[in-house]
Amino acid sequence: MIPVYIGLGSNIGNREENLYTAYGHLIAIRGIQPVRCSRFYETVPVGGPPQPMFLNAALEVKTSLSPHELLERFQSIEALMGRVRTVTWGPRLIDIDLLLYGDTIIDEERLKIPHPLMHMRLFVLEPLVEIASTVVHPQLQKTVLQLYRELQTSLLTTA
Repeated sequence: MIPVYIGLGSNIGNREENLYTAYGHLIAIRGIQPVRCSRFYETVPVGGPPQPMFLNAALEVKTSLSPHELLERFQSIEALMGRVRTVTWGPRLIDIDLLLYGDTIIDEERLKIPHPLMHMRLFVLEPLVEIASTVVHPQLQKTVLQLYRELQTSLLTTA
């Protein structure tokens, strides 16, 4: 079983219920074993049009599924829950992102692991540091905690 880290986000409808529903769908997938989930963090939207605040969380699971199988399952859950992809970085009922899959690196058009923007987004790193502070980013060779602190510092110095 491979350790996998997943980002969850919602800013439409009942955000908390959306995250719980997505979590329920995720842990019901055969080949996924839940390990731990962060608390929910209310975060400011980054990029895209003006939109409501997000609720974000990070989830650690162990899986026997491939990264491509996970991507398919995640997108199926998003569609089942009513997500419609219309505006890039726009409001969304649910967002399920595959952040890390063990120490695997994949750079394909449809799938990029580690998530290419995770190290530049507090809304990803803040919940992730709660559950996986010592996990090492396989490309950057830094722990999640190091990435989080570096991003906090860079945001403070540019403010």
